[in-house]
Amino acid sequence: MPVRVKICGLRDEAGLDAACAAGADWVGFVFFARSPRHVTAEVAGRLVRGMPGDGPRRIGLFVRPSDDEIRHVLDHVPLDGVQIYDDASRAMAVREHFGLPVWLASGIASRADLPTGCGVDAMVIESRAPAGSDRPGGNARTFDWTLTAGWQAPAPWLLAGGLTPDNVQTAIRQSGARAVDVSSGVESAPGVKSPELIHAFVRAARTRS
Repeated sequence: MPVRVKICGLRDEAGLDAACAAGADWVGFVFFARSPRHVTAEVAGRLVRGMPGDGPRRIGLFVRPSDDEIRHVLDHVPLDGVQIYDDASRAMAVREHFGLPVWLASGIASRADLPTGCGVDAMVIESRAPAGSDRPGGNARTFDWTLTAGWQAPAPWLLAGGLTPDNVQTAIRQSGARAVDVSSGVESAPGVKSPELIHAFVRAARTRS
């Protein structure tokens, strides 16, 4: 089975069209105001209206969201799942309340940080946020990809953090990941997606090295 790909942090039609044309499995929209990739529910709703019915699944990224924040987005955007930066109990509560698949993001620095259990649908494994950061997530930083080699993951997972068209093949080979998540690695400037880099990333992720 080919490696699955998520293009995250989309904010405009050019990036979204490129992700669809390249054959991405998921597209991600960031509903977190501190991110340079932040998009409002209204804008995201307008973007997805033009997506093909058989196109990528739509994932909303939230950071410690309230139920009202998620509900507001869902009023505008028909999400297929949500990616949560919060603790596991909150992620499970969101899954139960909204009835949507939930991905829980986990930052790691050592093999001991890898989750041994998962009460939601999938996990996003990335570098732990640096000390003092006001944003969670990989922050365009890689980690030692061999940490996940041979890991008996308790749920499907995506590798994220610092991936680019140039390093994604190595990341897949060393980590054993069967799905990858990219954001800044396919940008020409912070928050500005490059259609050329999106196509290059998807092509590289699915090419055996």
